[in-house]
Amino acid sequence: MSNIDLIIEERAASIGSFMVGRLLPFRQKRAVGPFVFLDHMGPAQLNADTQFEVLPHPHIGLATLTYLFEGEIMHRDSIGSVQRIMPGAVNWMTAGSGVVHSERTPDELRDQPKKLHGLQIWVALPKDLEETAPSFTHISADALPVWETDGVHFKLIAGEAFGKKSPVSVHSPLFFIEIESQESVNLELGDDLYGEHALYIHEGSVFEGDHEHKPGRILVAKETKMCSLKLAPRSKVFLFGGEPFPEERHIWWNFVSSDKTLIESAKAKWKQQLFPKIQGETSFVPLP
Repeated sequence: MSNIDLIIEERAASIGSFMVGRLLPFRQKRAVGPFVFLDHMGPAQLNADTQFEVLPHPHIGLATLTYLFEGEIMHRDSIGSVQRIMPGAVNWMTAGSGVVHSERTPDELRDQPKKLHGLQIWVALPKDLEETAPSFTHISADALPVWETDGVHFKLIAGEAFGKKSPVSVHSPLFFIEIESQESVNLELGDDLYGEHALYIHEGSVFEGDHEHKPGRILVAKETKMCSLKLAPRSKVFLFGGEPFPEERHIWWNFVSSDKTLIESAKAKWKQQLFPKIQGETSFVPLP
C-alpha cells in the first residue's frame, strides 16, 4: 500500500529578473516539518547581457539555505557578510529579528555567458528563536558528511540523520539529504528518520509500486516511514523534513512568523526603510 499522501508539482514563479520552479508552500501542504519554502532555480543559461539580480530584500523568522548545482552567486547582507557561493557549498542565513540580503551574479562573470542552477530553501525558526539576532554561516562542500550504501551515494546537507550530523548550524530537529544513484536501486527509508518527511525528485525517476514519478515533484509521506522506492539509473533526489512546530507559521512575502503582528510590524518597517542596510547598496525591492 502506498504511503504517499500528496504529490506536489513544480509551478513557475517569478523572483524579479529570474523564473523559478516553486514547490513549497503549496495550498494543501504549507510546510514539511520546519521547511516552509522550496524553489528550484534553473537550470538556466544566462548570456553576457543577462544577470541574476535579486536586489536587497528583508526576512524575519526564518533561516535561508542556498545550495547550487551549477554557477555562482554573490551573497551580501546587512550583518556584513560577503560570500561567494559555489556548487556543493551551503549558505545558511538566520534572519531572526530581521536581516536584509542581496544575491547577484559575481562581478567578474557579468560580461560572459554563465549557468545557474540550484535550490533556495526557507526553514522556519522555533517560536523562541523567531526574534533571535541574525547570523550567517558558510559551509564548504568538502565539510558536508558523505557516505555510500549499496551503491547509493548520500550527502547530508543540513541537520541530522542516519547517525550523521551536518556542520550547518540548524535551530530545530531536521534533515536535508542529497541521494544519488548511477544504477537502478531499491531505496528503503524511514527507520532512522523522525517527524514529517518528503522526497523531492531532481533527476531521473522514482518508482513507487507501479507508479513512476518524474523530476519536478515532491512526494509527501503519510507517516514517518516512507514506502519502499526504486530509483531509476542516474537519479538524484532530496529527502527532507523534521519535527513540525506546534504553532502555525504565517508567510507573507519574505516574512515568516507564528505571530501575525510581527509580520505587520516588519511590513511597516520595510516600507519606511528602517531595516539595517547592506553596506554599499542603495537599491531595494519595494514592499508588494
